[in-house]
Amino acid sequence: MPFSYVVYKEHRLVVSVGSGLVTWEEIKARQDETKTDPNFDPTFNQVVDLRSATGFRMSGEQARMLANRQIFSHDSRRAFVATNPSIFGMGRMWEIYTEFSEKPSHIRVFADLASALKWLGLESLPQ
Repeated sequence: MPFSYVVYKEHRLVVSVGSGLVTWEEIKARQDETKTDPNFDPTFNQVVDLRSATGFRMSGEQARMLANRQIFSHDSRRAFVATNPSIFGMGRMWEIYTEFSEKPSHIRVFADLASALKWLGLESLPQ
């Protein structure tokens, strides 16, 4: 599965990982799954690790729709990590879409995991 997630309830964190070619359908399915997960709380923070992603298969409109879905609280911090320039660009587009939504959320895109974790106030990912 190219897009998966783990809820770390005790850390109030969701870690989502995308690898290979990530599709709109996969992200939407994981969003739907996450919001109904009994361990999930919308106030949790999130790391979206896209370091192993090779691309996205979705339109700009599909990306806008996913970005505007209210899965996480607008107070949650969500850090996207992308080393590939095109994946980084898609993350920035997601960030911009959420900035102009009715309830903007705190999304930032980072080129390295250490910077993302620091922004979230973490030293490392939970194991």
